[in-house]
Amino acid sequence: MRGEFPLRGRLVEERIAVELGVSRTPVREAMRRLVSDGLVVRSEDGYHVAIPDLARLRDLYEVRVALELRGVARALESAAHKHDLAVLEPLRDEWRELWHDRPEPSADFVVMDEDFHVTLMRSTGNEVMTQTLESINARIRPVRMYDYLTEERIEVTISQHLEIVEALLADDIVAAQARLAHHVGESMEVVEARAAHALTQMTLHRGAFL
Repeated sequence: MRGEFPLRGRLVEERIAVELGVSRTPVREAMRRLVSDGLVVRSEDGYHVAIPDLARLRDLYEVRVALELRGVARALESAAHKHDLAVLEPLRDEWRELWHDRPEPSADFVVMDEDFHVTLMRSTGNEVMTQTLESINARIRPVRMYDYLTEERIEVTISQHLEIVEALLADDIVAAQARLAHHVGESMEVVEARAAHALTQMTLHRGAFL
């Protein structure tokens, strides 16, 4: 994700094992895990670092924003569509705890972020929209991991999540919509910039031995 491996360069298990001072077995298992995470792809000639598809990312983000904002807006149309407080209150409490005990920067934080947004959608009571959001999240996950590599982004994400859920609990739907749109838009900008930087680094490392 830092672009240290060359664009379309083959990831040779033996060389990586030597570089890390381990046997090929953990390297092989790591490759399988990275393939399942969408960060590495396997072709006929071996493993390669996955190339971020920024154009597709923008399209999927557009769908994601529209879907999430629609989920929030439903509460403005009917009392029957009010958000479920029994879902939102535990979500708020969970992220308050995270604020006081913030995790280290890690690409794995994307899973926690996805859980927040899916739970937020589930509070609307529309299971089809929830399932659709889960599907979109799975498709953009490999690139969205770029968002959680610094302490500052972890802190901002937790803070913005709390602002969104607290606005919903206060029944301030308009504020929740604005905060959600800002949050997702800002995340996309960070992801695009970091993914583009990684692509540049991959190109610069094109001549590396791996």
